[in-house]
Formats: sequence, C-alpha cells, structure tokens
Amino acid sequence: MHTVAVLALDRVIPFDLSAPIDAFGWARLPDGREAYRVRVCSDREEVSAGAFTVRAPYGLDALAEADTIILPGVEEPPDPLPPGVTEALCAAAARGTRIASVCVGAYLFAATGLLDGLRATTHWIAAPDLAARYPEVTVDPNVLYVDNGQFLTSAGAAAALDMCLHMIRKDHGSAVAAHAARMSVMPLEREGGQAQFIVHARPPAPSGATFEPLLRWLDDHCDKALTLEDIAARAGMSTRTLNRRFREQTGTTPLQWLHRARVRRAQYLLETTAYPVERIAEQAGFGSPTAFRERFRRVVGTSPQGYRRAFRTDSA
Repeated sequence: MHTVAVLALDRVIPFDLSAPIDAFGWARLPDGREAYRVRVCSDREEVSAGAFTVRAPYGLDALAEADTIILPGVEEPPDPLPPGVTEALCAAAARGTRIASVCVGAYLFAATGLLDGLRATTHWIAAPDLAARYPEVTVDPNVLYVDNGQFLTSAGAAAALDMCLHMIRKDHGSAVAAHAARMSVMPLEREGGQAQFIVHARPPAPSGATFEPLLRWLDDHCDKALTLEDIAARAGMSTRTLNRRFREQTGTTPLQWLHRARVRRAQYLLETTAYPVERIAEQAGFGSPTAFRERFRRVVGTSPQGYRRAFRTDSA
C-alpha cells in the first residue's frame, strides 16, 4: 500500500495538516480497499497546532518508509529547519520519494534546497517573500499547484485538496480521484488558478505623489474610451512626460493602470449584479465582450463566468 507521511513541525497550521490526511484517507480502490496508508510524523512527540496540541505517532525515521511526504505550513517557518529534518527529506528525495508542500509549507521545502532551479507556488500573499528569500526558486503566484514530477507545491490551504486529488488521479486514475473529490465536496478540477482570489485593489500612491487626483479620475472614468492623449490632457502634460512621471510614481504606465481599474470594476459587477457579460464589458470600459474576456482572463486567471460562479454574492 502507498504510504503517505504528513510531517507536522511545531506550530503547524491545522488545515494544512488535516487536508491531505482527509484527501488521501478518503481515496478508495475499485474493490473498496483504502488506497493509501497515512501517517503523521514529527521531529518531536508533541507539536503545537494553534488551538490544540498534536501528538504524532511516528518520528522522522518513518519518512524513510514513505512513498509520498507532505509538508504542511507552519506559522513561522524556521530556517534552518529543526535538526534532522533537512537530512531526512533530502535522503527521501534521493530515494525517489515524492514530496509535496501545502501553502506556506513551500518555505520548509525551499529551505532544504530541493526546489532550487524549479518552479513552485505558495499562497499568493506569501509569494513575493518566498521569492525574495529563495531566489533560486521560480515562484508562480497564479496557479493552484505546481507539479514538477517528483516535487509538488500547492497554493493556499484549500489548493492542497486540488493538489492531492491530482496526485490521487496520477496514482490510481480518475475514478478513484473523483470519489475522493465527492467526499471532499469539491470539483475534481477547479477552473482558473489562484489569481482569481487575489484582491486587485487599487494600490496606494506613494507618499507625496502628485498623481493621486489623476488616479482617482481614472478610477471614476474607466468606463470611458480613454486614450493616452486624453489622460495626458487631464494631467496637463505631454504624453511622453506623463508616461515617464507616471511610471516613476506608480511603477506602471497610465494605460496599464486604466486596464487594472477596468478589471476591478468588472470584478465588482460580476460579484454584485446579474448583468450579462456584454453589459459588464460596456460598463467597465472594454471595447467589446471579446476584449473583456481576453483581458479579464489574462489578469484574473479565469473567465468572467468562472469568476462569477466562484464569487457572486447570494443577494446579487
């Protein structure tokens, strides 16, 4: 039987710990037998898990017997890792053991050096910090999980279920994975990546920025067919000067800022109204429904309808 070892370090995040335990625990083979043996391992007898304490029945030596090792996130990822953890994980990797991290468990994974030169993901809010701490890792904040073959990483905690179902399907096929998905009350595959969960709020202008009134005007008039010349006229300067000074103060161009403002308005309308896509495209300032769909998918990572299904409020 395939053995899955879930490594619980001190201050482990409870959902990160429980999600893979349940996902693999629900998997059943066609004859009804359990598909996986799940073991919780740790470097100590007891670890804190926030509101409660976890007593792990297995130590680090159990990692040597695992076919898959899962690394849940912890509240404050240690670097270096506790004694013996890096050595056990690297030894398992050398044997060909599959290793996967959940959410900010990517910090633990990256600390071993095993992700160097590979693409990885984590929760979108932690992605910039992970990339800064471990520059040898290519961090992609827009996906639910990354499968490098032997090594996998998932985004926010719920994306651990997406990743685990993906592994179950690779191990035992779609029927077994579909049953585990039904038990998890989630689709076997979710549309889009984690970019759809990123809040694209208007970034604050830097202290002392002179473009704050212009930024507010762009937000208020993003439904209009504005050109760079229109924006420059509003700012009272040439297009060349506008582009240069705008980038200095915001880090982007006026038209890129305008496109983001339109996407934010479209998100709000998708969440709060039942307007058809054509009407939203018009009210958000896109030239056509086709242009709207293409721009929205490029920024958000899913289609307008997919976003609406995920985020529309019940009262809309």
